[in-house]
Amino acid sequence: MGPLLVAVALLSGPPRRDAVHQLVKDVVANPSGVEDGGLDVSHLPFTPESIKMVVLSFQPRIQACYEEHLAQQKHEKAPQGTVKTRFTITADGYVKGAKVVKTASSLKDAHLHDCVVAVLSTMEFPKPPNGKPQLIEFPFNLKVQR
Repeated sequence: MGPLLVAVALLSGPPRRDAVHQLVKDVVANPSGVEDGGLDVSHLPFTPESIKMVVLSFQPRIQACYEEHLAQQKHEKAPQGTVKTRFTITADGYVKGAKVVKTASSLKDAHLHDCVVAVLSTMEFPKPPNGKPQLIEFPFNLKVQR
């Protein structure tokens, strides 16, 4: 069985430098997940839909990474593109070996990649039913919504 592929488009508004810097600093400081206390994954099945649900619950943190990337850029038009990620969900539902697949990503900023990996590393997923680690590939299509 190959990697589980899940895709999602994350949209963000115009960057707000002070708020964005604080959000990025909080990425690792709040490992429990989303601001409302996190998503309880203990009763979710291990499916592509539940994996997408977990990742979407972290959408504000991924958006903060992207907005931080935009705040550092000097372009007239905000760059948009893909950050393809790969990580393993362990038998216990934790993330191991999170990384950005640079050759398959159009957004090449190292700080953006580091921030996305930090967010991925804090996620907890439903446990795989077979008790074996599961390789996940998840492309983030990032663009600004005006």
